[in-house]
Amino acid sequence: MREYLLTLCITAAVTYLLTGPVRKFAIVAGAMPEIRARDVHREPTPRLGGIAMFFGLCAGLLVADHLTNLNEVFEKSNEPRALLSGAALIWLIGVLDDKFEIDALIKLGAQMIAAGVMVMQGLTILWLPIPGVGTVALTQWQGTLLTVALVVITINAVNFVDGLDGLAAGMVCIASAAFFMYAYRIWYSYGIEAAAPATLFAAVLMGMCVGFLPHNMHPARIFMGDSGSMLIGLVLAAGAISVTGQVDPDVMKLFSGSERNAVHQMVPVYIPLLMPLTIIAIPAADLILAIVRRTWRGQSPFAADRGHLHHRLLEIGHSHSRAVLIMYFWSALIAFGALAYSVNSASMWIVLGVVFLSAVGLVLLLLPRFTPRAPRWAEAFVPPRYRRRRAASTLAAAEADGAGSPEDAEDAGDTGSAEGVAAADDEPRRPVPVGVSGGPGVPGVNGATALGARSRVPRG
Repeated sequence: MREYLLTLCITAAVTYLLTGPVRKFAIVAGAMPEIRARDVHREPTPRLGGIAMFFGLCAGLLVADHLTNLNEVFEKSNEPRALLSGAALIWLIGVLDDKFEIDALIKLGAQMIAAGVMVMQGLTILWLPIPGVGTVALTQWQGTLLTVALVVITINAVNFVDGLDGLAAGMVCIASAAFFMYAYRIWYSYGIEAAAPATLFAAVLMGMCVGFLPHNMHPARIFMGDSGSMLIGLVLAAGAISVTGQVDPDVMKLFSGSERNAVHQMVPVYIPLLMPLTIIAIPAADLILAIVRRTWRGQSPFAADRGHLHHRLLEIGHSHSRAVLIMYFWSALIAFGALAYSVNSASMWIVLGVVFLSAVGLVLLLLPRFTPRAPRWAEAFVPPRYRRRRAASTLAAAEADGAGSPEDAEDAGDTGSAEGVAAADDEPRRPVPVGVSGGPGVPGVNGATALGARSRVPRG
């Protein structure tokens, strides 16, 4: 465990330290596209954060290769090299897309090629544990097609959910944490060395996300771009493929005792079929809904819109940060709920806990519809969104007397409530070119709201 934690920390440190220089490079290179109609941010922000994440991945694998115990993963398996090969290819395509906007079909083909590269080097699904049937060996073509499909679905699911500051990195970090605990349990408790690569991949993926999140939280100073979202999606898929199709269920020796005990003991075997789905459940649901929505409208499945789950949370009335935290909550509930069930499937408390937390999540979703208002005597102690709104006549009189206070203005335009979001949505959105003043009240933008004015971007 110490070596896994050391690998995680090294990956996070390298990613964190490189993200700042990468941001400056992205600004100089002009990887700051104009704001599109579907974007949530208001100022052009540099992309290419995937560059720092890729070098963090390389650093983590390099350190693991020189550690006493983790070195055996590289000696007994070719999966780390397969992952690095596929990651380098998909990262290169992502960098080009962040700069030059590559066509969606070209990116899809590159994703399939990256998955094929990993399959050629041994990172593929060899068998599947099917409930009621047992372990089913797959042919080479079956394993290849299933592997490529899982990689492409996971990459695009993560890419689709990358729409708010810190959303994709945080959700993947939560999913990889649950997956690390699951893979480590198989490797340590059952003594199955075939689960070691998946455990290593999950630890490195956590480090990549943890190192990048401080720069990407709202307001984001840099975006990971497709170079980052496709990269972490591929690493997440690689871990799922490794533990699903490489670990032989027969090695666990679970077919002993009564039939009832065997059913409960076989849960860790069948969980690999569900765990890869639970860790991307929210992004996958967003992906499926987007495809159905766009196809129903007669549009291409790759056509961008503002109908994703995080966009809907903003329309309901949630603030940017609260929408991200709600998505975190549901990702953690699904991933760690499946993990807890794999440890003790016979416990009713786990089911009741998941049901209770689901109810809490539903209340959080509907919170803007039932925003409480504090009494008059307590208004000085609560945020403006919880204060009672003044009557129109009172506001008119205050404006006539020039007595309007900044707090009243903040209350009237509070975006944390449904009314504030509706007012904000009515405001016309227009692209703001890089380095050009956005008009009255909008200073010349230089890439991020969290950084002061700099002269690194040529104006004009």
